[in-house]
Amino acid sequence: MRKLFGAAVVLALAGCSAATQKTEPAITTVEPSVAPSSAALASTTVRPLDGTGAAPFDQDRKLQAPPGWTVTVWARMTSPRLLAWTPDGKLLISRPKFGDVLALTPGANGDAPPTQRTAVSGLDQPHGLAFAGNTLYLAESDQVDTFAYADGKLTGQKVVVGGLPDAKSPELGGAYAHALKSVAVAKDGTIYVSVGSTGNISAEDRSASPERATILKAPAGGGTPTVFARGVRNGTGLAIDPDGAVWTAVNNRDNIEYPHEGKDQGKVETWYVNDHPLEPLARLTQGRDLGWPYCNPDPDVSPGEKGTALAYTKRPFVRDIQTNADGSKLDCAKLPPVEQGMGAHSAPLGLSFATTPGLGGAYGQGALVGIHGSWNRHPPRAPEVSFFAWRDGTLGPQQTLLTGFQGADGKRWGRPVMAVQGPDKALYVSDDLAGAIYRVTIGS
Repeated sequence: MRKLFGAAVVLALAGCSAATQKTEPAITTVEPSVAPSSAALASTTVRPLDGTGAAPFDQDRKLQAPPGWTVTVWARMTSPRLLAWTPDGKLLISRPKFGDVLALTPGANGDAPPTQRTAVSGLDQPHGLAFAGNTLYLAESDQVDTFAYADGKLTGQKVVVGGLPDAKSPELGGAYAHALKSVAVAKDGTIYVSVGSTGNISAEDRSASPERATILKAPAGGGTPTVFARGVRNGTGLAIDPDGAVWTAVNNRDNIEYPHEGKDQGKVETWYVNDHPLEPLARLTQGRDLGWPYCNPDPDVSPGEKGTALAYTKRPFVRDIQTNADGSKLDCAKLPPVEQGMGAHSAPLGLSFATTPGLGGAYGQGALVGIHGSWNRHPPRAPEVSFFAWRDGTLGPQQTLLTGFQGADGKRWGRPVMAVQGPDKALYVSDDLAGAIYRVTIGS
């Protein structure tokens, strides 16, 4: 039974994982690749607040951040995922692993840990959270619910989008690698929900009902969803931009075969897999196709040239030689270029927009993306919090805001999931590996 604690808001995995992947061809070589560029960052020591200093913060942890920024361990809990602020300034945190949503009430000042309680429990892998006025939209693995929010209370649970596929769907037999859903609500009330692919390469998702590897939309107030965008392998990042358009940050496929002519064509080689395909950050329109699994967004400045420079803005698609060798499945050249991208295997998760006035200093308005980091890249793609500046109705290139969660040996003590700006203009970042919420104060 799903339990709602309505008397008072009781305060108190979407990236790929090795456990959910199909067996892939062996990888044979290892070569270095280009890392994303960033503005100058400075080392800062992560400061635990009272009661938050258990491992991994029982030793000094340092991050790289813009000069003058400070990072505190604001709260601790196991496996926090996506975030949303309530209208009255509480931070909601989804925990799919535990079937609940926590609510944190900030203390009197930034140095006081928040009060933590359970807002709702008994849910089925709750993940995405979005507010429209005083209504909370919550994405479970098989449906989207709404709750009325007032005075710290969640009441009146209602299913507004049902019948979404997950591991319980009879036709899938429990095999579903990307069952977690995200949700966003447009200004006109239209509901958007991400439906991930069942696996790394599962072309049958494109003909399923409801179609998987999509962003679905449902009318304001709820109803039967229809396909808004397809070929979206796992669009966990889902948010509405300042102009009202829908954006998604996508976990793309793994172990791609080299598509160009030559001795390596059709082989899975680490020097190519490490940087292909890029992870899209795309503005969606009705009917847009992001190509999966037939076309891959390509960062190569000189396609087919080993060691070519990489670029991530307005990138075209190339055919996937494993699934679309002759181009008959989908004409990749006709797909609109991807607006922005991130390095392959970045595993972007939470997506949010910082607006009015946005981040401090020279950053301003823009998108925040939690980069969870790779599970199968050699060397591993490092986790970080990224920023994409909002300029002239679109997003600029990736900039690193927080990094340092991974050591030179590839071992990690933290993995950011999502970053949101708080009412106090600080950033709040969930980390499901460290089991923490960070509060990041921004220099002027």
